[in-house]
Amino acid sequence: MSAPFAFDNSFARELEGLYLPWPPTPVRAPRLLWLNAALAEELGLDPAALQGEAGAALFGGNLVPSGATPLAQAYAGHQFGGFSPQLGDGRALLLGEVVDREGRRRDIAFKGSGRTPFARGGDGKAALGPVLREALMGEAMHALGVPTTRALAVVATGEPVHRERELPGAVLTRVAASHLRVGSFEFFAARGQRDELRRLAEYAIARHDAALVGREDRFLGLLEAVARRQARLVAQWMNLGFIHGVMNTDNTTVSGETIDYGPCAFLEAYEPATVFSSIDHGGRYAFGNQPGIACWNLARLAEALLPLLADEPQAALALARPVIDAFPAWFDEAWRAGQRAKLGLAGAQGGDAALADDWLALLQAQQVDFTLAWRALAAAAAGDDAPLGALFVDRDALQAWLERWRARLATEATAPRARAAAMRRASPWIIPRNHRVEQALAAAVDEDDLRAFERLLESLLRPFEDQPGRADLAESAAPELTARYRTFCGT
Repeated sequence: MSAPFAFDNSFARELEGLYLPWPPTPVRAPRLLWLNAALAEELGLDPAALQGEAGAALFGGNLVPSGATPLAQAYAGHQFGGFSPQLGDGRALLLGEVVDREGRRRDIAFKGSGRTPFARGGDGKAALGPVLREALMGEAMHALGVPTTRALAVVATGEPVHRERELPGAVLTRVAASHLRVGSFEFFAARGQRDELRRLAEYAIARHDAALVGREDRFLGLLEAVARRQARLVAQWMNLGFIHGVMNTDNTTVSGETIDYGPCAFLEAYEPATVFSSIDHGGRYAFGNQPGIACWNLARLAEALLPLLADEPQAALALARPVIDAFPAWFDEAWRAGQRAKLGLAGAQGGDAALADDWLALLQAQQVDFTLAWRALAAAAAGDDAPLGALFVDRDALQAWLERWRARLATEATAPRARAAAMRRASPWIIPRNHRVEQALAAAVDEDDLRAFERLLESLLRPFEDQPGRADLAESAAPELTARYRTFCGT
């Protein structure tokens, strides 16, 4: 087919040694299930030309478009704290890069496109349910304003995938600012390949932090830039109740985008110790641990970059340590700013952190739904306490906190209606409720029925709007259902 993508593949040109050229594996009967038309247009593509059999062949990997340079990226990673010196794209391929309508360079990659030399015994395939989960979660996070990879297309392969049971196979086409990870740097650092490490760092700087190009301190600047992006990203997760579930260093991006929606989930009742991942037996990646884990991952990036920071190890360490030590403050600044927006506070005052902390403690003590509580607080800002009161058993404790909150609001001149509107823009009406996601995926996998997926996705694209006709999608699950809920690394 004529090339739908205007590829300009800088990764393939500039980073030989960090990948292996590899073709996607053709599939038996590709069928295009879903195309992200809005994202296609953003990328400068024609959605109409990507429909039907042509789109199925392209996004299924059966027809590699001209200009593509399919390759499997190599990277290492700390997985649950243990180091693996070689991971890499075992079932993913970077097709190439395009420059979108806004002038941003974007990766176009497959996931589930067959075994590569990095497959480590896996089949290289992906099941339909996890692929649809990644599409759903990525679009939801994008609509919530969170930096994220996004899905461009989902293709059913017509072939079975064998997991705990036989499942329909699928291929995801993923779009990212890049697929550079902390693990990309760990790969070369572990091998002592300083020249290759420098080449990777120069590439990352040119792609993501162009203002640093040519500066003497550019490698230290890269470390700080990545740390600041991760601080902002994880602060957004925490203010939305999002649990990534597998925060390994190979899932920590240089770009500051969320990547890999395997065992992810959202809080229902507020509890920092919440873990839904079936493989996180020790709670390493529990909701409340995410800021600390992000800092730990960035320390691994700092270690990898030490040879570029200074020739003498102690001198390099002295340069890197202040960046890692500053991460908690950068995170706290971003997190507190998000909390002030959700509390309806236009400015910052000394007691704001305690006010926010006591609110969260109140939610935890009474096991109140995190998302519903924040949204109901916006109604309370407009004078309607009923939705909030309905969530609490101990109304006296709630009332005591509300009195403190309203006293704080009175120190600012914002009109109640304007304040409530601003709070609604910071606290969504709907998130991807775990049970609704599972219901949508089950219908798609077991019945080949995408209607629930499409209905849920349509609502998630407007997360801050009240949608009375779809209130069922915004309701929390029964506590006993949430207690049993588990997520899996399924793609």
